[in-house]
Amino acid sequence: MDKTEMIYDAEPVIKVENLCKYYGRRKKVKAVCDVSFAVNRGEIFGVIGPDGAGKTSIIQILSGVLSASEGKASVAGIDVIKDPEAVKGIIGYMPQGLGLNLYDSLSVAENIAFFRDLRQVPLEVYERNRRELLNITRLEPFLGRQARHLSGGMRQKLALICTLIHLPDILLLDEPTTGVDPISRQDFWMIIHRLVRERQVTVLFTTSYMDEAERCHRVALLHEGKIIQQGEPESLRAKAGGGHFRLIARPQHNALRLLRSWDGVKSSEVFGEEIRLSLKAQEKELLSYLSEKGIEVKEITPYEAGLEEVFVQLISGQELKIMADSSDPSIQLSTPDPKIFDDKIVIQCNSVIRRFNDFVAVDKVDLSVTKGEVFGLLGPNGAGKTTLIKMMCGLLEPNEGIIKVAGFDVLKQRRDVWTHVGYMSQRFSLYRDLTVEENLRLYAGLYGVKNKDFKKGIEFLGLSGMEDRLTRNLPLGMKQRLALACALLHEPPVLFLDEPTSGVDPLARRSFWEIIYSLSRESGVTVIVSTHYMDEAEHCDRLGLMHQGRLIAIGTPSELKEASEKRSGRLLSIKTSDFRNAFDLIISIFPNATLYGSRIHLRTFNPESDKERVIKYLTDAGITDVKTGIQPLSMQETFVDHIMAAEEVHA
Repeated sequence: MDKTEMIYDAEPVIKVENLCKYYGRRKKVKAVCDVSFAVNRGEIFGVIGPDGAGKTSIIQILSGVLSASEGKASVAGIDVIKDPEAVKGIIGYMPQGLGLNLYDSLSVAENIAFFRDLRQVPLEVYERNRRELLNITRLEPFLGRQARHLSGGMRQKLALICTLIHLPDILLLDEPTTGVDPISRQDFWMIIHRLVRERQVTVLFTTSYMDEAERCHRVALLHEGKIIQQGEPESLRAKAGGGHFRLIARPQHNALRLLRSWDGVKSSEVFGEEIRLSLKAQEKELLSYLSEKGIEVKEITPYEAGLEEVFVQLISGQELKIMADSSDPSIQLSTPDPKIFDDKIVIQCNSVIRRFNDFVAVDKVDLSVTKGEVFGLLGPNGAGKTTLIKMMCGLLEPNEGIIKVAGFDVLKQRRDVWTHVGYMSQRFSLYRDLTVEENLRLYAGLYGVKNKDFKKGIEFLGLSGMEDRLTRNLPLGMKQRLALACALLHEPPVLFLDEPTSGVDPLARRSFWEIIYSLSRESGVTVIVSTHYMDEAEHCDRLGLMHQGRLIAIGTPSELKEASEKRSGRLLSIKTSDFRNAFDLIISIFPNATLYGSRIHLRTFNPESDKERVIKYLTDAGITDVKTGIQPLSMQETFVDHIMAAEEVHA
């Protein structure tokens, strides 16, 4: 038994043994295959994997709403295979979807009261629980608002109140943060950690966000219905090994080509201005090799691999390669541009305002995006990102200001704008009952593209051999590529992507970004990405952070992180086996400290002295196995800090 397991009760609260779930008449679809794990009291256990991995089937079996095909499963000693109804009264189950179990026509207060009646919670207990839950979710000012008028984050908080109104000791949460902005996600996790810390609630949590795995005490990585690895996030990260570096080199595209042809590199991937490497060779050998080839190395720094790298290694077993090698001249779209991006402005917004009656959705936005640039738009739900994109696409008119896209005014030359942009929606907008080729031909007709040879695009996007397959039978990653192919049929110079990698596995996501970089670097396509994935933001050349309709910050990911550090300090991470008691002690001297899985994070301007202060304080309290370290800011923490600073200014 490791240190983490020792802090919990010896008998697991949730126990799963050799669980299987098959679908179809002949049980051909194996959604869950021989899955085993245990969750202890007061533990947050994450089941992490992409859409279709089997996460929902597992959690539905444990909640008593789905039968298992084989295996054993128990919750609080109740056999959910033999007696599924018995478990429903003792758990809080939150199904997948953005508050889909709410009633839109009811107010916040009425939804809570409805679930109280459903759970038959005694009035005295209900009033106490309601008061406590409204306090920690900060929803009391909105009790009279209808659920349909809540933001995505507020809907999730209300759904959590309804799930918890009987204050169960066991929570089964199925992708509760999908589609929720980072601020609301942070609030959500604060609520969960508070419940775990104060009431020793046991949480089984599923998600497709790899970064959320870091917030769990232990995780199981799920792929195609099977657990491919499980354990503490820290121990799993160690399996990725060393030799990981961030490299900034010029010209970037040439550097990437050279690195991928060199035996000293295991893998390489572009993240905005950086190339992230896994090396076989020594660092000095790498620098010597690049120097000989005429590549200027601006910066090289080691970094600790994340769980995404671990996941990719486990499911691929080899260096990442996209299906179409962009170095093959027969499928290149144009001559490679050695610059990161051109100086030519392709998108220009000047003092853009959009109102809906009295509500200002976009407020005096100024923005320039250059040729070949990958620009990310980030912001909380309702920040104005979608409205701004619709105006740039010519789908909405600005009330004030000027927008030019590819040299055309969106007010005066809307049809010209439409023929010069490609748009890929989050749900891909494909026709499920048509084949790959039929979808392409349909979109070619919509765009007025005649006599189109689809072979080049099909090869470039790795769809060769799938031309006759029905779209509904494609894996999610292939649907994603097909949607991109449809958006690119008319070869637009500007491409808009609305959360393009939602739900796909990390390998497919990396492969997708390889294609985006090829379009950007080789063909000079300007790409605008709207996303809630904070790790996706790292892929962008620059980011624009939106809040309450305003563009509050613009810069590269590193520039935004540096600005956050100057404003709020560096990130100090604290690790101890007795992290719950340690957290209770630390927040008495650092009120802004947060619990991040089994680690404690706090921002500080005096990291060395605060390290010593924390260690002494905990040691005096009898907690001696304390490890501390300065960590680089994640985009999640950077984003939240910028938004909170903007709210303080606005207040």
